[in-house]
Amino acid sequence: MVTRRLTPGLRRRLKAPLGLLIRGSIDETMGRLGRMVEDEGPPMVVSVGDRVSGNMTEHGIRPQVLVVDNRVMREPVEPVPLEARRTLRVRNPPGTLTVEAWAVMREAVEGDGPTRVLVEGEEDLLTLVAVLCAPEGSLVVYGQPREGIVVVKATEAKKREIQQIVEAMEPVP
Repeated sequence: MVTRRLTPGLRRRLKAPLGLLIRGSIDETMGRLGRMVEDEGPPMVVSVGDRVSGNMTEHGIRPQVLVVDNRVMREPVEPVPLEARRTLRVRNPPGTLTVEAWAVMREAVEGDGPTRVLVEGEEDLLTLVAVLCAPEGSLVVYGQPREGIVVVKATEAKKREIQQIVEAMEPVP
């Protein structure tokens, strides 16, 4: 695995939801997500982003892995209240996926109990890593700014799609 950087074309492509876009108020989106988690019983739920992670925990949806950078729309925010068994820290500059980020996400999804991944830099692209590392059938949830939330089910087909996106990113020497 090498560090990779987004290209302008991929940046545009990733503005579109990677999974199911759930629109509505926080209560509506969290209600639908809560029912999905209850109905599907995924092996793991991963949240990426401070706002969505905070909304999930406030609505009783407990992600096993929570990926945050203590920022919302680049502005500092209070840390999401989650009693994590452990906190893993990783540096991941904006627009990149570092080798370290891959290792930390693998460790997070293979760990036991709630894990907070605290990112110095930008956490958005760790959604891709989360889908690839999470057990099949897991749900990875992230926010779609000013629209709602996106729920990505980690299926074999979705993992192939995400792997193609990662491979299309530019290797960083």
